[in-house]
Order: sequence, then C-alpha cells, then structure tokens
Amino acid sequence: MLLPALVLIPFVGGLLAWYSERLSLTWPRWIGLLSMAATCAIALWIWGHAEVPAIVPDARAPHWILEYKLSWIPRWGVSFHFGIDGLGLLMVLLTGVLGVLSVACSWREIQQYVGFFHLNLLWNLAGVMGVFMALDLFLFFVLWEVMLVPMYFLIALWGHSSTAGAKRGHSRVYAATKFFIFTQSAGLLMLVAMLALVWLHQQATGQWSFNYHDLLYTPLTHAQEYALMLAFFVAFAVKLPVVPLHPWLPDAHSQAPTAGSVDLAGILLKTGAYGLLRFVLPLFPHASRDFAPIAIGLGVFGILYGAKLALVQTDIKRLVAYTSVSHMGFVLLGIYAGSTIALEGALILMLAHGLATGGLFILCGELYERLHTRELGQMGGLARRAPHYATAVMFFALASLGLPGLGNFVGEFLVLVGAFPLRPWMTMVAALGLILAAVYSLYIVQKVLHGPPADARPVEDLTARERLMIGAIIVSLLVLGLFPQPVLDLARGPLTQIGEWYAHGVPPP
Repeated sequence: MLLPALVLIPFVGGLLAWYSERLSLTWPRWIGLLSMAATCAIALWIWGHAEVPAIVPDARAPHWILEYKLSWIPRWGVSFHFGIDGLGLLMVLLTGVLGVLSVACSWREIQQYVGFFHLNLLWNLAGVMGVFMALDLFLFFVLWEVMLVPMYFLIALWGHSSTAGAKRGHSRVYAATKFFIFTQSAGLLMLVAMLALVWLHQQATGQWSFNYHDLLYTPLTHAQEYALMLAFFVAFAVKLPVVPLHPWLPDAHSQAPTAGSVDLAGILLKTGAYGLLRFVLPLFPHASRDFAPIAIGLGVFGILYGAKLALVQTDIKRLVAYTSVSHMGFVLLGIYAGSTIALEGALILMLAHGLATGGLFILCGELYERLHTRELGQMGGLARRAPHYATAVMFFALASLGLPGLGNFVGEFLVLVGAFPLRPWMTMVAALGLILAAVYSLYIVQKVLHGPPADARPVEDLTARERLMIGAIIVSLLVLGLFPQPVLDLARGPLTQIGEWYAHGVPPP
C-alpha cells in the first residue's frame, strides 16, 4: 500500500487543509507541509529498504522495486496499477522535496483562501505523484488531467500580473487559460493515440488492455507506430516544453504565485521528459529512432533560442522561465541520443534543474515581497543591502551556468559526452548553450546584486525560514554534483533497459 499512499496522502491532506481553514489560517499550511514531508519519508524508506539491481536481469520486461495492482474496469482491462523503479522513485522524491518547499515558500505570500490554495497545490502534487507511478495508460491519463486543473486555479486565483505582462495586456486569467488550452489540447491528442494503441492491441490479441506491460508488445506497422509516436511526442513536448510548443510557459511563470512557479518549473516540466522516457521510447522504439534527428534538432534549437530570449527579458521571472526552455533542450538531446550515459545525464539534469530553478523562483518570490516589482531595472545593490540573499542568488546563478561541483554540471556533461559519438555536430552546436548560460546567469547577478539601486531603502535579508529552504536546496545541489553515484546506481537499471529497447526494439516476451 506504499505506492497508493504516495497519492492518497497529499489528496487527503488537501481536503483536510481546505476544511481546517475555518479553524485557523495556520492549520492548512502545517497540514500541507506535513503531507508532503510524509511523501518524502515514504520515498526515502523505499530507497533505503528496496533491493535495486544495478542491471535489469531480463531485458524483455521492466523490473519494479514495488508494484501495486487493483482491478478497476475489468471489461476494458483497466486497473489501478502502480509501479516504481529507480527512475520513478527519483521523480517521486523530487516531487516530495519541491512540494515541501512549495508549501513553505507560500507561508507569507498566500493570505486569502488559504485552505483552497493548499487543496489545489496538494491535489496537483498528488496527480504528479501518480503520473510518475502509473502503469495503466487509462489511469495515467486520468492523473495527467488531475494535475492540470489545480494548476489552472493556482495561477488564475493567486497569480499576480507582472509589469511587463500588463503592458502586453496579459493577466493571470489569460496565463492560466493559455496554460490550460495548450496542455489540455495535447492531453486530448495523447488520449486519441492511447485509444488507438489499445484498439490495435485488441485487434492483434483479442483482449482489451491498458496495461503498460501488455502494450509494450503490440505489433504495429511502421506507419501506425510513427503516427502514434508523433501524437505521444507532441503531448509530452508541450509539457517539456519543446520549441515551438512553449508559448504558455513564460506567461504562466510570470503570473503564477511563487509556489506555482516552483511546481511548474521543478516538477511539471519533468512529467514531459518522464513521459518520453517511460512511454515514447519503449512503446515506439523504431519510430523514435527515425524521429531522433528531428527531436535532437528541436532540442538544440531550444537550447539556443531559450538562452537568447532570456537575455532580452526585463522581468526576472520571465528570464528564469526562458532559461528552463534552454535547459530542457539539453534534456531532449540526452533522451534522443539514447545511450545510457546520455540518458543518465538527462535524468541528473532533470533533478538538478528542478532544484536550482525552484530555488531561483523562490528567491524571485521573496524579492517581489520586498520590492513589489520583478523588473530588473528597478533592482540593484542587493549585495550590500541583503548579503545573505545575494549569496543565494550568486549560488543559483552559478548552478544555472553549470559550475563544476554542482548537479547541473554533471547532467550537462553526461548529456554532451553521451550524445557526441552519435551526433557530433549537433552536440557541438548544443555546447554553445553553455556559453550563453554563463552570459544570462551573470546578467542576473549584475542586474540584481550590483549597480546603483533604484530605491535606496533597506531591504529585509533572508529570514530563518527562507534560509532553511535555500540551504536545503544548496546542500542537495552540492551532494548531487559531488556525489552523483548513488543516484546513477539507482536509475542505471531502468535507463539501461530503455536505452536497449530504443536501440534494438523491445524483445518479444
């Protein structure tokens, strides 16, 4: 029951937080914090007690650390089927950690409808938890939709329009609607492809099934496989996001509350990458190999495009949002390079980006609370006025540019090393993104920390709560950068298997 508990705890916690608002505004915050801390504890317990083979012994079928299955709609082969391996466990742990930080960073920011806010935040996190564990495609789609609706409300009800957004006529409702239309349209495309895959499986075997294990071995023609692969790819590419399917991201980030931005950048973007790893490459390996040059080209273009647009932003949250587009281009490159080293690099980068960008968005939110602006031209001089805050900004800027010793460097290095033997020219072009990352990272440092301040009034430095949050992220990035081997050992089995399937196809059972 540990796997269903990872979904049920935040789901029930959200209901309790909503109900407890009538008693006190503090209760929803503590219920949310304890709920997400409990999921972290369960994930760590699974990691500490489960036997994780370094190499999957049987290449014909996935190996799960834990598995749970309960019949739901037997007529159509639908079940509550959860399973977790090293890849899913790391994503679940990342969700738990950033979930705790999302609750903590909203402690002072959210003062209205506090219970309903935590209901939406926890239900969104519950949906994400389920997405990382679902092994029934119908259940996966349900949970995929569950995580979208709460995010709409988080942006529409508790977001705040930026000055730059106001100039363009954008509002929090506009951003929330744009996010919902993009992601919902992509989800419906995935649903159509999913139903087509299930129907083709029924035609070949005579049995209806949404089970991941069964659908792995569905016989498909090349045209069928390519069409289904494209539909799944687009659905996950919107969430990643891949250029040109990214326009929802900057607006959603700039209008979202701090917790929403941490959730979006740190977790929701990773569901797109996870979907490519878990479903697209294994279910459609031959079509994915044929599509790889296009996918890698989109990834490399996204690296340069996102970095270039980051350099011309005046709103600090939009700047950080475009850096996410650039970093996710490296993830896409690593996934479609397909070697074990490149896949490991993509995974490390997913974890490091979630932590580093989550930290940056927390700092953006705390800065907005102090200065009431996110315009870079209205900042400056924080190195003297708030030294602890300045130290944190400097650290995360260095993490973003890939400083050796931090998690981002390990991920980017492994992606480039793993991709170079297969796509040398594309990899060399992608490496230019590292130079641009240094430019936009130092641009943040220059604008925020140095130069004459627009307002010379004193600025409150980081509080004890904020130092605890930021310190936890800093330690995590240092551990991931200096000692990545435990993470690589945990995920090597499933990533090696995915790489083998991608290279040679899934062997028959």
